[in-house]
Amino acid sequence: MSVQMVIELQEEHQAQTVIKALDAYKQQLKANIARTKRRLQSFERQYGVSTDHFLLTMAAEDLDGGDVEYVSWAGEAQLLAGLVSELNELEHTNYELR
Repeated sequence: MSVQMVIELQEEHQAQTVIKALDAYKQQLKANIARTKRRLQSFERQYGVSTDHFLLTMAAEDLDGGDVEYVSWAGEAQLLAGLVSELNELEHTNYELR
């Protein structure tokens, strides 16, 4: 299913401002993804397991930091999924100027 969104601007040069804002947001998402991946890698190194393995098999009792560390690790994994999803949506957005 395709959805179209129309943005009407008073002047043509304003379109470039919107495009630059979208590009800047995509760059921010990429930076946030990289930072989140680094945090996940830190957990993975500390415990010697992948995040996928952690999410499927481990409990708070398995971690040195207990509940707080479990929530932190799981939260970072969930954050990464959301960031990647949002970036993919923006990367697959087409626009045209008329």
